[in-house]
Amino acid sequence: MTKLDKNFLWGGALAANQFEGGYDQGGKGLSVHDVMTAGEHGKAREITETIEDDKFYPNHDGIDFYNRYKEDIALFGEMGLKCLRTSIAWTRIFPNGDETEPNEEGLQFYDNIIDELLKYNIEPVLTLSHFEMPLHLAREYGGFRNRKVVDYFVRFAETVFNRYKDKVKYWMTFNEINNQMDTSNPIFLWTNSGVTLAEDEDPEEVLYQVAHNELIASALAVSKGKEINSDFIIGNMISHVPIYPYSCNPNDIMEAEIANRLRFFFPDVQVRGYYPGYALKMFEKNGYDIKWQEGDDEILKNGTVEYIAFSYYMSTVVKHDEVTSVEDNVVNGGLPNSVKNPYIKESQWGWAIDPVGLRYTLNVLYNRYQLPLFIVENGFGTTDEFKEDGTIDDQERIDYLREHIKASIQAVDEDGVDLMGYTPWGIIDIVSFTTGEMKKRYGLIHVDRDNEGNGTLKRTKKNSFYWFNNVIKTNGEEL
Repeated sequence: MTKLDKNFLWGGALAANQFEGGYDQGGKGLSVHDVMTAGEHGKAREITETIEDDKFYPNHDGIDFYNRYKEDIALFGEMGLKCLRTSIAWTRIFPNGDETEPNEEGLQFYDNIIDELLKYNIEPVLTLSHFEMPLHLAREYGGFRNRKVVDYFVRFAETVFNRYKDKVKYWMTFNEINNQMDTSNPIFLWTNSGVTLAEDEDPEEVLYQVAHNELIASALAVSKGKEINSDFIIGNMISHVPIYPYSCNPNDIMEAEIANRLRFFFPDVQVRGYYPGYALKMFEKNGYDIKWQEGDDEILKNGTVEYIAFSYYMSTVVKHDEVTSVEDNVVNGGLPNSVKNPYIKESQWGWAIDPVGLRYTLNVLYNRYQLPLFIVENGFGTTDEFKEDGTIDDQERIDYLREHIKASIQAVDEDGVDLMGYTPWGIIDIVSFTTGEMKKRYGLIHVDRDNEGNGTLKRTKKNSFYWFNNVIKTNGEEL
C-alpha cells in the first residue's frame, strides 16, 4: 500500500528565465537575468549594463520553450507529471515594471501555457518572482531597495491572480527568497532583488533593508491573492542547505545554530508574521536602520503563507575554529568556516550528495513550522553522453533521485511529515542559473544545445524519463 497520499503532486520544476527564451518576443521587456552573460564552472557570470553585441547571453534563447511549448508539455504529459512548477516572467506582463496597464500578449501567452497543461491534467504551480525582475526597476529604482517597487510587485501579483484565478490553485511569492543571505556573492542580491552594492556599503545592512521590503511585498501579495480567490493556496519558497556542526564540540554546535539563522530568517517571518528575536537583537547591536513603516506589523501578520516550498540539493558543514576563504570552497553558502563533510560524496560540480540531509531538512522544517511542505527543487547536475544506439543512460541521475525520494517517503511514513509533492529541478535541460552553462544538465529530457548556443534544440528522452514515469504511476512504490 502506498505511503504517499493519492493526490501527491509528482511533477517537474522550471524557471521562465532559464527555459522560455523569446526574450524579445511578445512585448517582453528586459529582466535582470537578460543582462547576465554566460559563465562556466568556477567562473562567475558577468552582469552588464545593457546588452552588448560581443557578449553571449544564454537566457535570451533558453531552450526556446516560448515557441515549442506544445511539444514540451506533450512530453510532460507522456511522462505522467501531475504538476509543473514554473514562473511567470514579470517582464512579459509589465515590460518595465512600472506601467499601469499590463501587456495583453504576455498574459495570453500564459493563458496558452496553463490551458495546455490542464489539457494533460497537469496542475500549474506558479512562482510570481523567480529572478525575473524588470531591468528598469533595478536600474532606475534600485530594485527592492525602493519601497515603490513593493507597489509594482503587488500590482503584478494582483494582475496575474485575477487573470488566472479560475485556472491556478497553487502559488509561491518569491523563489529562494533567502539565498541572498549569502552576501559574499553579489549575483544573489542582483537576481533576487535587483540590487547592486556600492563599495562603502555594509552588505548585511543593505540585505536586511531589501529583505524587509520583499517580506512586505510577499505578505501583501498573499493577502491580495486570498482576497481574489479564497481557495488559492499560497506559499513561500526557500533554499535550504542544512548546516551541520563538524563535531559534538559545543562550539561547533553553537556555530551551526547561529549559521542556520541564514536559512530560517525569511521563513520565520513569512510563516509567523513577525521578526524573530535573534534578528531584532542583531539590528539593535549593529545599529541597522531597516526603514520600518507604520502598519508594517499588521501587513506581516495578515500575509502569512500556507505552505513551505523549498529547494534541496546538498548540505554543508561548519567548524568553529576553521578559517578559509570563501573562494576556496566550491559550495559554502558564503560561510568562511565551512569544511567538507568526510562522510558523503560529491557531484562532478563539487556539490555534496546527501539524501539523508533531505529527510533531516523535512523534519527540521516541519517541526519548526508545522505547515505542509513541498519539495519544488531537487536534482542532479552533470554531463550527459549519448550511447551508440542514440539513448542516454543517466543512471547516476536516477540513483540520486531515487535515494532522495526514498528519504522523502521515510520522512512521511516514519516521521509524520506532511509533504505535498516532489518536483525534480530542470525536468527538461535548461540553462544553469549559477554558470549559464548547458553542459551542466539536470533534465530527464535532453535538449540539443551546447554552452555556445549551438544545436538543433531536438528533445530526446533520457532513461530517467521512463524511470520517473513509473515512479509516478506507482506513486513512489517502485523506485
